[in-house]
Amino acid sequence: MFGRWKARTCKIFLVLMVASCLTFVARLVYLSTVNGFSPEVPCTPRKHVAFMKTHKTASSTVLNLLYRYGDAKNLTFALPFSDHLGYPDLFRATFVKDFTKNPGKEYNIICNHMRFNLPEVKKVTGNESFIFTILRNPDSVAESAFIYCHNDVPAFRGLKTLTEFVRNLEKEFKLKGSNNHLAHNVLWFDLGGDAEAGAEGPHVDQTLKRFDSTFHLVLLAEYFDQSLVLLREALCWDMEDMVSFQLNARDPSSRSPLPPDLLSTLQRWNALDWHLYRYFNMSFWQRLERYGVDRMERDVKHLRHLRQKIQDVCLQSSTPVFKEKSKIKNPSYIKSANYGWAKITGYLLKDNLTGQTEEMCIRMVLPEDMYLNRLQRKQG
Repeated sequence: MFGRWKARTCKIFLVLMVASCLTFVARLVYLSTVNGFSPEVPCTPRKHVAFMKTHKTASSTVLNLLYRYGDAKNLTFALPFSDHLGYPDLFRATFVKDFTKNPGKEYNIICNHMRFNLPEVKKVTGNESFIFTILRNPDSVAESAFIYCHNDVPAFRGLKTLTEFVRNLEKEFKLKGSNNHLAHNVLWFDLGGDAEAGAEGPHVDQTLKRFDSTFHLVLLAEYFDQSLVLLREALCWDMEDMVSFQLNARDPSSRSPLPPDLLSTLQRWNALDWHLYRYFNMSFWQRLERYGVDRMERDVKHLRHLRQKIQDVCLQSSTPVFKEKSKIKNPSYIKSANYGWAKITGYLLKDNLTGQTEEMCIRMVLPEDMYLNRLQRKQG
């Protein structure tokens, strides 16, 4: 008698448990549908991060985001002696300031320019660090590199336009001198690949697979906000941590577009970069589909709303503007120095900012060299 009563009680309890779970799930679905809420698995924010900062890919904006997060959380950066980590040599842990003096020191974030070398990076940030990078359409990278790096690359010097360079590729590239790697498959080179190995053969797939197994996430500059949403999930950071303003951008007057009839020539020249971009473009959209298209749309909208709120607090104009610093007396105008032929834009902060709000706004727009100097002083 007692056994039957006990069994009946257990069945009732199980029915109530199932009903409670179904109610909870239904509530989550309702919130997701009505309020744009996305249920997420509990996670712990990552504190060990390695960012492979590629050239001309909006990587300066990502760098600022990492600087601000680590600065606010008092995390330790693996900082360079000057402005890069031994680039263009393959990265070595000894390129990090103070690493040789204190090899057992814990570093949380490494994010300055380097040529990627996984074993040496792990010596700095550990085996469990989250490793990611960012890519961009190689045609856009080539055009931007020509303008920014014109004075540093022997193959560019003496040429007025990218068109001239593309029409004389072999002739110009045979010029001896350092930094010519910036004119040929620079993304492949930055990630540690051999940019002169040829665009066909088994080494291409082997290298792509190595890159794929190395980087936990590859962002795309053309889909920057979607990339930040994926990064936020991977790092388990808050959406507020992903808010950023475009930095180190050029004024449109300093662009050098290539005629359409020469694009195929440039693409053959940078074929390895195109292999790289196509490979990770495909994996990016696969990852986005797993995230959920509707969920992504909601989260991008939320991110942009947060960005607009901070723009309204900080900026006189949400659009970066170009002004020669020598011709402007307003101390609220903050920009990077012009580089090469590039006219770098900046931001005008509002005049009534004070205290923590002013400091927050300054950090949002602070050029990377200025922020690096701050962090070097902070870490000693």
